[in-house]
Amino acid sequence: MLCRTSQYNSSPAIVVMYNLLSLLATLVSVCGVSRSSNVLSVLNGRIFGGDNINISSRPYQVTLLLHNKHHCGGVIYNENTIITAAHCLIDVPPSEFKVRAGSSCWNKGGSLIQVAGFKLHENFNAKSLANDIALIRLANDLTFNSKIKPTPLANTVPVDGAAAIVSGWGITDKTANIRDTFPLKSVDVNIIGRDACASATYRYGSSIELSMICAQDAGKDACIGDSGGPLVSNGQLVGIVSWGKSCAKEKYPGVYADVAYFHDWIENTAKNMK
Repeated sequence: MLCRTSQYNSSPAIVVMYNLLSLLATLVSVCGVSRSSNVLSVLNGRIFGGDNINISSRPYQVTLLLHNKHHCGGVIYNENTIITAAHCLIDVPPSEFKVRAGSSCWNKGGSLIQVAGFKLHENFNAKSLANDIALIRLANDLTFNSKIKPTPLANTVPVDGAAAIVSGWGITDKTANIRDTFPLKSVDVNIIGRDACASATYRYGSSIELSMICAQDAGKDACIGDSGGPLVSNGQLVGIVSWGKSCAKEKYPGVYADVAYFHDWIENTAKNMK
């Protein structure tokens, strides 16, 4: 299990899915850095399918910065509340985090706002990553526009096989450097329901908790640096990037906090946060 945060966790089996990155197949110069195809196109013989995108196509996506470096993804819930993964916030005070919204680059542009506080789910388990969800309260309100806006929460889990999109600034190999200024990318995946993900078809078994759903497609997945970011299906937020066994590994789909499962918790906690 790999926790897909931007700081690689080598503890057995966890890669927290911080930010999604499909490697570039051509020379690009964005977000202040150039990368050549011979360096970026393949890692460990794999190319994770995905495309560079503009933030206007994913205006709900934000980057959570720790000491001004990309740390995790997040999702806009309302003007002053961000949804992310609980494991992104462990053992760090709110004063050390900022959120950038409205930019395709994690390191510049858009609106940069200090984090005022956050609330981890009361039953979050850092070992199993059950209930891996949290809310962040911003010090100042976001101003909504074409590049900054929330996305609706799902009330029900999509059917198995439903099309979904995951996005972020993450990497596809633990030897890559999450601190590089890669552009925002997204990838198309398919929903794998909780029961299916825990079945013998895949290899997670009892590691899949009631609070989790899964998603993947052949050679496509979230990875290190994608944690806390959005899984969206049919225009609704259905998952928050949480963990997985390696990245895009056969029989080990990406695992997400199930937003429908947490729907009421998100709404009630957002109302009561100060």
